[in-house]
Amino acid sequence: MDATAGRRVVLVTGASSGIGAAIARRLTADGYQVFGTGRKVVRGVVDGTTMLPLDVTSDASVRECVEAVLGAAGRIDVLINNAGYLLAGAIEEVTIEQARAEFETNFFGVVRMVRAVLPSMRIQRSGQIVNMSSLAGTVPAPFWGFYNASKFAVEGYGETLRYELKPFGIAVSMIEPGAIKTPFYSLPSATPMPEYAPWRERALATMKKFEDNAPGPDAVAQVVSQVVRSQRPRLHNPVTREGRLLPLLRRFLPAAVFEFATRRVFHLDG
Repeated sequence: MDATAGRRVVLVTGASSGIGAAIARRLTADGYQVFGTGRKVVRGVVDGTTMLPLDVTSDASVRECVEAVLGAAGRIDVLINNAGYLLAGAIEEVTIEQARAEFETNFFGVVRMVRAVLPSMRIQRSGQIVNMSSLAGTVPAPFWGFYNASKFAVEGYGETLRYELKPFGIAVSMIEPGAIKTPFYSLPSATPMPEYAPWRERALATMKKFEDNAPGPDAVAQVVSQVVRSQRPRLHNPVTREGRLLPLLRRFLPAAVFEFATRRVFHLDG
């Protein structure tokens, strides 16, 4: 008998390292049939996860990956959109090309993957889509402007999708981590501007301190595991203490007070 028969099939993008790899390991340990992806991975099984090459910025690559999973497993029960990267720097320092590339991965990569899996999920009348958002998708961080914007876009897209897909038995959720201690692919500005240097350096140094003291990627994997196992998964799923606290403070504090506190934390004044 096939050992994978009857197991839910999970597809995790960006699973070659960091948070995605932790998610793939955790869901494999939970007993799911897991397919992980990466831009430069070699096809094969790694720690129980079947790895496939995937570039979420390419329509053809997305189509080939989803077809490969459907061909091997016959279905996709859970899509976890984790692929993404950080583009740091002042908004004026970032070129249009860099900003467009950020959105091609962080936002349109999600859109491509969802479009590719929805036909089979609608036929099944079941499925689950879990999008990796961020605390930065609800509370923007200074000098992460286009990363913030891409995650705000994921939030709006995911919430709309949840309304539209419920009649088909497909659940949609967002995972919203705060700072996590993991290698985070950061692209520097092509032409850093000295006018922003003092504030940029202080803000990014503050963020680095948060990350140095943060939990590892297994904390995110644990929340993803809970969401995937839930019969009624929530729309918003924060990870870390600040991931839970800061959206509440932003909601209930006067806007001027919250802005003042943020500027103080990131040393933006003076």
